[in-house]
Amino acid sequence: MQKNNFDNKNTLITPKELKKKLSISQDIKNNILISRKIISNIINGKDPRILIVCGPCSIHNFDEAIEYGNLLKNLSLKLKKNIFLIMRVYFEKPRTILGWKGLINDPYMNHTFDINKGLYLARKLLIKLAIKNISLATEILDPNTFHYIDDLLSWVAIGARTVESQIHREIVSLINIPAGFKNNTNGNINVAINAIQASAIKHHFISLDQNGKSYIVSTTGNKNCHLILRGGKKPNYYKHNILECEKILLNIGLKSNIMIDCSHGNSNKDYTKQILVIKSIISQIKEGNISIIGIMIESYINQGNQILDIKNNKKLKYGVSITDGCLDFKSTEKVLLQINNELDLILKIRFLKKKNIS
Repeated sequence: MQKNNFDNKNTLITPKELKKKLSISQDIKNNILISRKIISNIINGKDPRILIVCGPCSIHNFDEAIEYGNLLKNLSLKLKKNIFLIMRVYFEKPRTILGWKGLINDPYMNHTFDINKGLYLARKLLIKLAIKNISLATEILDPNTFHYIDDLLSWVAIGARTVESQIHREIVSLINIPAGFKNNTNGNINVAINAIQASAIKHHFISLDQNGKSYIVSTTGNKNCHLILRGGKKPNYYKHNILECEKILLNIGLKSNIMIDCSHGNSNKDYTKQILVIKSIISQIKEGNISIIGIMIESYINQGNQILDIKNNKKLKYGVSITDGCLDFKSTEKVLLQINNELDLILKIRFLKKKNIS
């Protein structure tokens, strides 16, 4: 019989083992449950605030991520009246063809692929941030690695390349974590809406338990899901795009809960244009929109991005993304304070209007 195409295999730590090595306190558990509840309330129209998921395209440096988290935490205290701020902490990156797949897959960024170390660093970082009571978000890319960090997350995303994946819909139906589904890379919103519907119902499928053993799991469904518009071949954050989404969601009996991803197709992959998207969102809410419940922003310590050289990864610029370009923190702070100030009175009025409609 012909052999499979592998040249090496290594033992992987189990979720249970890693969670024992890096355990979390009851206080952290309680804070995460509170955070998930707040997010669910915002999604379901029981809290007038806006959700903002903000952070780098991907995490590549532990200390930088801690610094960014501290900055974001301090900012969140200024915004807490109108904005619930969640730090974007993405450890895995989907690749169209080739490229660095993220901290979990290759933590040293040198093709050594020490996945055990990557999982350890990912969990350790989340704990360091959670101790400061920072709400945390990630994308579920590999359903296997998700089991190592699921207890530390307050919100998750299903990305444009996996939104049609059955296993990702099943995983979301299992977890008690609010989730957003992006339209696909072509801009098709129907696949994301299908995913929301599929994730809300019961499923029976094969998964891994905390000991890394396969088992059959039966789920009850996740009712705290929403749509994320991330653009496609062209942006889809404009007023007519939002109205179209609202109509489709209403016609199939789903709540019009929409988050706008200010990056990717909506910025035409120009990180500076995220500001224009945010200004459009502010205007739409001022004009009476009640369906936009959140915003996603790619932001880091310093602006732009840089190319990772695997052979020379020690010369990376400090606080600069190695994947998609990001707004610098000063610009991020300025625009978030603008959202907070301009929508200060409007969000309460909008909340009452939404309550009366529902």
